[in-house]
Amino acid sequence: MTELQIWLNQTLGGELVFTGLVSMLPVVELRGGIPFGVGIGLPLPLAVLASIVGNMLPIPFLILFTRRVFAWLRRHIPALGGFISRLEKKAESKKKLVLKYEFWGLLVLVAIPLPGTGAWTGALVAALMDLRLKSAVPAIFCGVLVAAAIVSCIVLGLLPV
Repeated sequence: MTELQIWLNQTLGGELVFTGLVSMLPVVELRGGIPFGVGIGLPLPLAVLASIVGNMLPIPFLILFTRRVFAWLRRHIPALGGFISRLEKKAESKKKLVLKYEFWGLLVLVAIPLPGTGAWTGALVAALMDLRLKSAVPAIFCGVLVAAAIVSCIVLGLLPV
């Protein structure tokens, strides 16, 4: 094993970083990060903390740059146009909830730990709706906290899967 692998797998700091990195991944997010962190030996509170931080780190950047990145990709890599259109269509399908309930709609969209929801989806919806960071990030953060509580209850066996 390399020194990096040893550090990631055998030190508290490495396990925290590793859990945060897993939680940064789209689709996986903290829904996978919390069980992962617990699975590699972190106490639940530390796994939750690392997962929340990891899940939230990319969110402001996604809100700020998604539209520009999509436009650039469409111009320079036309083969990705269909994929980008699917992402936009997915966000559009969630848009009604956010438009109707604003802060609470975005919070609920992020909080429900099911496929097609989460912080990445919330950030995509916020970006495509041109929501400002100061309104989108707090709603997404609160949704991430609720999702962390739900996932923690599942990990503890308090909620059925």
